[in-house]
Amino acid sequence: MKCRLPFIVPLLLAAGLATAQNYPVKPVRIVVPFAPGGNVDINARAIAPGLGELLGQTVIVDNRPGAGGMIGGEIVSKSPADGYTLLLGSNSVYSVSPNVYRKPLFHPLRDLAPIVGVSNVPFVLVIHPSVPAKSFKEFIAVVKSRPGVMTMATAGTGTSNHLIGELIQMRTGLRMTGVPYKGSGPALVDLLGGQVDSHVDQLTASIGYIQSGRIRALAVTTDKRATLLPQVPTLSEQGLKGFDATTIVGIFAPAKTPPAIIDRLNAAVVKVLARPAVRDRFASLGAQTVGNTPQQFGDYVKADYARMGEIVRAANISSN
Repeated sequence: MKCRLPFIVPLLLAAGLATAQNYPVKPVRIVVPFAPGGNVDINARAIAPGLGELLGQTVIVDNRPGAGGMIGGEIVSKSPADGYTLLLGSNSVYSVSPNVYRKPLFHPLRDLAPIVGVSNVPFVLVIHPSVPAKSFKEFIAVVKSRPGVMTMATAGTGTSNHLIGELIQMRTGLRMTGVPYKGSGPALVDLLGGQVDSHVDQLTASIGYIQSGRIRALAVTTDKRATLLPQVPTLSEQGLKGFDATTIVGIFAPAKTPPAIIDRLNAAVVKVLARPAVRDRFASLGAQTVGNTPQQFGDYVKADYARMGEIVRAANISSN
């Protein structure tokens, strides 16, 4: 029997190209690996309507929380590489959790294809109003006066919120009891109810509660003050020199997704982010839109994965 491989390969390539040219012909699913109400979920729901309009198909937001984003990331990494199942992930998913978990459910650099960065969001240290602190310095004093009593919520073990909270404690010598949730949304609910004392959260999720006075902001983690919170000092201003951390949210597809589909999705998301209404929506939440190329976003992911790995090892943070 003669080998027909030389004839089969062009046919397969042609079939793949035709599939990419016709894409999409059915609804597209964006997997959000955290519970509703948090930063990543807010990002998804801000871009989904416009993206569906440009693609000519319904875009479904599917929340799959758990394991610091690992569960949602695994779902996408094992999905067909056809552009119909996407991941909207933050640093927690593509940089922190894969370095924290001893046996990560997927590898972001091997199993995912970067499409585009969506937003850049500062973290903010927030507390329940019952905590008797009006500044970061006073908060340190309160925590140190109550060893082992004060609690800090996280969006889950191995998330960027968790890591930034650990870094703050390392830099100040604090020790609080960590309380993990399946996302920032549930963590905020308990913070609002006074079940936990503090939380390091993305500004997009917390800004409304800060502005209404239901929680108190003590510090932002960026090197400059947040535009929406000009009265709230940075951690660097309050003694943690050089502290600078943000969350970059972006979209991924399964590895080996055809480049034509990646480019189609990138172009559509960039157009959505350029719309004044969308840009203003993100700005009202304290976020900046990104809209870079797949190469640029991929380069950032690689660099951040390496950087977070160094921090995780230095902090000796790990999880099963």
